[in-house]
Amino acid sequence: MQLVETHIAIVLEKPIRLQEYAVGIFNTIPTKSGIKKAIKKELLFVNGKLASTGAFIQGGEIIELFSTNTSTDFKQLKLPLEVLFEDDYLAIIYKPSGILVSGNKFVTIANALTQNLQKSSQLDAVKPQPIHRLDYPTSGVLLIGKTSESITLLSQLFENKEIQKTYHAICIGEMMPFGKINTPIDNKESETIFEITETVPSKRFEFLNLVKLAPKTGRKHQLRIHLSEIGNQILGDKEYGNKELILKGNGLYLNASRLEFTHPFTKENICITKEIPKKFRKIFPNQQ
Repeated sequence: MQLVETHIAIVLEKPIRLQEYAVGIFNTIPTKSGIKKAIKKELLFVNGKLASTGAFIQGGEIIELFSTNTSTDFKQLKLPLEVLFEDDYLAIIYKPSGILVSGNKFVTIANALTQNLQKSSQLDAVKPQPIHRLDYPTSGVLLIGKTSESITLLSQLFENKEIQKTYHAICIGEMMPFGKINTPIDNKESETIFEITETVPSKRFEFLNLVKLAPKTGRKHQLRIHLSEIGNQILGDKEYGNKELILKGNGLYLNASRLEFTHPFTKENICITKEIPKKFRKIFPNQQ
């Protein structure tokens, strides 16, 4: 056998079972079922001794994960993520464009979280989980829950519209300086507030606008649909609007720039802002 990963247990208020504690501490097996399989296959050791399902962790133990030389059980995703905020309950990361948040694919944000975040010391710690989603071509800030209770409470904040989200997009054509779009989506109430922050002339598109967007509802593809509805589709959008205006090669110009909410445990105001991507600044160099 060969050593794959090593973890030194953090100090805990109360001892907990190894199979509960070990969820999320290894990049190669982030799930509880994976930990159970590793114990059953005699690939997990605690302080040099073979681990059992009845083992308890108190803190300070050296937990080692092994694999057989020919084993293909463990396939590790290597995807560094920028962590903008993190504590024992939640985290906020930056999602690059061109990556799925979750799903059946191997390369997803969800599968990369354990290698980028610290394991929570709370008794209800779980594999970190995205609380909301961003479309595959959309970049920006993404909220992550690290415990069972935080996932529940953060999801409730979204459901109750207590998390304020701000996006930036580059939109095509002449446009009103600000306004509200409330066209229903899938027969459901939908609302987006928009405001132009800068406009530049364009030979191909006549005008390009850097637009700040505040969605008041969370319908699928809401921002893309709403901006297309008023005749100002987002630059690079291949699904909505005039296909003759598609810009190829640089992806979608839509970025989740800001999240603000009250921390469900500490009650402090959390406001995380990420600057617009480099490709935005090539068109609007004065923007940060």
